[in-house]
Amino acid sequence: MSTKQAMSISNSIRAQIPPIHPEGYPFIGGFALVSLILFWIFTPLGWIGTLLTVWCALFFRDPIRVTPQRETLVVAPADGRISMITRALPPAELGLGDRPLLRVSIFMSVFNVHVNRSPVAGRIDKIAYRPGAFINAELDKASEDNERNSLAISTPHGKIGVVQIAGLVARRIVSFVREGQTIGAGERFGLIRFGSRLDVYLPDGTEVLVSEGQTAIAGETILADFDVAVPGLTFRSQ
Repeated sequence: MSTKQAMSISNSIRAQIPPIHPEGYPFIGGFALVSLILFWIFTPLGWIGTLLTVWCALFFRDPIRVTPQRETLVVAPADGRISMITRALPPAELGLGDRPLLRVSIFMSVFNVHVNRSPVAGRIDKIAYRPGAFINAELDKASEDNERNSLAISTPHGKIGVVQIAGLVARRIVSFVREGQTIGAGERFGLIRFGSRLDVYLPDGTEVLVSEGQTAIAGETILADFDVAVPGLTFRSQ
């Protein structure tokens, strides 16, 4: 095999391995250290630790995403399953009013990418953190009871609410942005450890372009388009 062929194979393999977000390095290092200790104590335990180390590395992966660029689009802020589309009161701390808004919820399992991306381009008017419980993030009451970090983003089409909600095993929500900052659609704004949910609150009159049960890809899946009205849109599983 020539050197050129070997480099081509090596590059192909590296291209399939997503980068790791820096937030994950301490955790991956900790898992790896424990694995080494377990190998010294009892080899089978060491292999279990190795598997958990690999899982931890996968949890903190941060793949490149290709985001559609148009100011009327709302893209998914998280990888995962669209668990609920309903109308609900937004968190009071965001100042989005006291009327129910259309809410799209995305549930992230511990196997999903957990780096969160802005659903729209706009200005971050407010960031509000609230401590809370850690009940199952799939439950509707998690929106009220669980630890959360909420963002209000102003756009030419109205304000969007984005809420990071901690889940059963999540114990920290990490924010990468600040109030007053301008952010583009698909840009990273935070991360949740380890399993959680994202809620997106949309202005009145918005028609969503996704369905419950659908798999979303952060920064790529289009949740809604403010320029498109599609009442009665239906979906089919196949």
